[in-house]
Amino acid sequence: LLIILALRIESKGPVFYISKRAGKGYNIFNFYKFRTMEVEANNKIADFSHLNLYNPLKSHGPVFIKIDNDPRITRLGAFLRKCSLDELPQLLNVLKGDMSLVGNRPLPLYEAATLTTDEWAKRFMAPAGMTGLWQIKKKKSYGMTAEERISLDINYADKSNFLFDLWIMANTPYAVIQRTNA
Repeated sequence: LLIILALRIESKGPVFYISKRAGKGYNIFNFYKFRTMEVEANNKIADFSHLNLYNPLKSHGPVFIKIDNDPRITRLGAFLRKCSLDELPQLLNVLKGDMSLVGNRPLPLYEAATLTTDEWAKRFMAPAGMTGLWQIKKKKSYGMTAEERISLDINYADKSNFLFDLWIMANTPYAVIQRTNA
């Protein structure tokens, strides 16, 4: 409730960011987060594509968008992201069955569309999750490439089991506080 109140005070617009995401088996669902960016920030992606940490000049292959110190992020949004508090509404996705606590990150449709090749589609065989192998590994590898990220997702899809999920959950607290604003 404090986060909702703070978001209302800081800026106009919705409290929640809701986007279509692709999860396990390319299942499309509404993904919930607290809004951390200015309203209509997705309409400005092209304006900041040159800042993309994932191969911004690449014209083929997988496309991920991650911008360090993204100028679209609000002050409160930066704090929520650093503490991963913006992710709390995803518990609704878990309760609805769209996601699990552990799995591969559900992707925005524009990112998922670039991963429909035989080589990369395996990442969608694992459940979508709030935390996962990529989230805990990115902490140690700031300059991770799109291919490395997909490799971690496929690795999780191959190894997914209860004990592996417990190991990921045990390592998640160390990854919660982020070094970057991406």
